[in-house]
Amino acid sequence: MTTTTTYPVAVSSYPTREQMGLHAGRRAAAALRRTLAEKGEARMMLAAAPSQEATLQALAAEPGIEWAQVTCFHMDDYIGLPQDAPQGFGNWLRQTFFTHVPEATFHAIDTTQAAEEESERYGRIMGEKPFDVVLLGIGVNGHLAFNDPPADLNDPEPARVIALDPVSRQQQVDEGLFGRFEDVPDRAITVTIPRLLNAVEIIGSVAGKAKRNAVADTLNQPVSGQHPGTALRTHPNVALYLDAEADPR
Repeated sequence: MTTTTTYPVAVSSYPTREQMGLHAGRRAAAALRRTLAEKGEARMMLAAAPSQEATLQALAAEPGIEWAQVTCFHMDDYIGLPQDAPQGFGNWLRQTFFTHVPEATFHAIDTTQAAEEESERYGRIMGEKPFDVVLLGIGVNGHLAFNDPPADLNDPEPARVIALDPVSRQQQVDEGLFGRFEDVPDRAITVTIPRLLNAVEIIGSVAGKAKRNAVADTLNQPVSGQHPGTALRTHPNVALYLDAEADPR
């Protein structure tokens, strides 16, 4: 029987989403400055969601980061939206974050291309080198990126085309990103969990009462694809930043 090695997750909670984002952004900035001082370059993986906005704003405002030496990727994007749709995660990140740090290099998932070919291309673009910093959230159903339950925690591919779980689609409506469930695409390209966890440091920002159960499951359930967030406990350097509403403790 194979035993999964697990590690404690550093959990911090703050009264508001803005305070959560400020502290998560500061941690990410410190990690980037440290990496740039050591290696002269850094690789960062980003999630795109309302829960990430305060963190990304705080990170963009941090001094002393040579953004021209930072290469960024993102975790997922919808298939089938118009190229300029604001709900597209690449578009959201450009508007929310990269307008403030235009020197950074951003490799976006190209949703105008055939999905299977694009997922393969994006896997090649990411390469095999670890990300220095991963900024992520946790979905209402515990998903990481769009790896919905039951997720493959040992997926051999770096990225793949997936069918979105109805819970994930409804989350997008509940967060105000789409007007109706029917408007949310039912397919997406996602970076897989093993590729996300191939990282030096992982920083999670999780906000809102709807995420409370998912945070509790992430911290307490056995590690399995039924609760994808539990995979974070297999990484030795994970910090979760919560607002008070998302804190189940």
